[in-house]
Amino acid sequence: MSSSSTLREVLEQNVREGDLYQKLDRNRVRCYACGHCCPISEGQVGVCKVRFNRDGKLYVPWGYVGGVQCDPVEKKPFFHAHPGAMAYSFGMLGCDLHCSYCQNWVTSQALRDSRAVSSPLKATPELLVRDALRQGAKLLVSTYNEPLITSEWAVAVFREAKAAGLTTAFVSNGNGTPPVLEYLQPWVDLYKVDLKSFDDRHYHELGGRIGPILDTIRRLHGMGFWLEIVTLLIPGFNDSDDELRRLAEFLAGVSPDIPWHVTAFHKDYKMTGPEDTRAEDLLRAAEIGKAAGLRYVYAGNLPGKVGDLENTRCHACGELLVERRGYLVRDYRISSDDRCPRCGTVVPGRWKSCVASSIG
Repeated sequence: MSSSSTLREVLEQNVREGDLYQKLDRNRVRCYACGHCCPISEGQVGVCKVRFNRDGKLYVPWGYVGGVQCDPVEKKPFFHAHPGAMAYSFGMLGCDLHCSYCQNWVTSQALRDSRAVSSPLKATPELLVRDALRQGAKLLVSTYNEPLITSEWAVAVFREAKAAGLTTAFVSNGNGTPPVLEYLQPWVDLYKVDLKSFDDRHYHELGGRIGPILDTIRRLHGMGFWLEIVTLLIPGFNDSDDELRRLAEFLAGVSPDIPWHVTAFHKDYKMTGPEDTRAEDLLRAAEIGKAAGLRYVYAGNLPGKVGDLENTRCHACGELLVERRGYLVRDYRISSDDRCPRCGTVVPGRWKSCVASSIG
């Protein structure tokens, strides 16, 4: 595709009327797919650039994907859900934030950055589920762009996925609203939130606000989604002891059983200034998380360099339950009733379908 305007024209043909909006006066609509809650005038688009008002109706992305890939669920990352299983991931185009370090910017920023040219591929829910099953996937995951802004399409895909016995998941920035979470609740099993900072000023730099994200985290846990949190540790941006402590204390206040992944930043997209995150930075953040009361803290993106922080241990007795290196599950010892085999403590998560063939 030669230009973003051409891309926009193509995307405007791949839409249907949305579910997550209300009509306002003067042919305006208000969208509830993300925390911006955009009021959108006739002929205009929301912050995400992909939900738009045509003739007083909200139209939303439909019938395509920006890319698909099959990866281990540990790459999402989910460490307390179906260890070793393959996750069939799909994304669309667009995002409600504009992070300068985005690692999926080719899809997420496709309508903001002329360099981000990602041609959409026609798809149907049935085709995606069939392809996921053919590749041996146990999960279907909406990711790569912000899945909240394409929730209607995700629900259509996940309806088909659940009928086929697949687990479903969102990998999201967490900038949600009560209506979108209620809409998703019957169809989404697992939800990963990328909690990027604990400073509202930093969120303003990324194009959002921290309030809706913290509210979404509380609601996701309260509504029964399986929730895991990831924080990409960026030197000089969000890695101070004070900010990490406040972030970890917030999560522990929601539930000490929420897994927290601190992962290593590397230079990407427009953020080329900070140095790449070191293993010792991840270890420091993990210690802060444990001191705040979190029971399951992990360090990612530097396999073999973070000691025991790739493994799951029983928080009560310290027994090694899941041993990992990178995305490979090397040993799995959680009992069939989700307990530590040594002391009998229940291990929170969705463990029922560990894929034994993946254990190396």
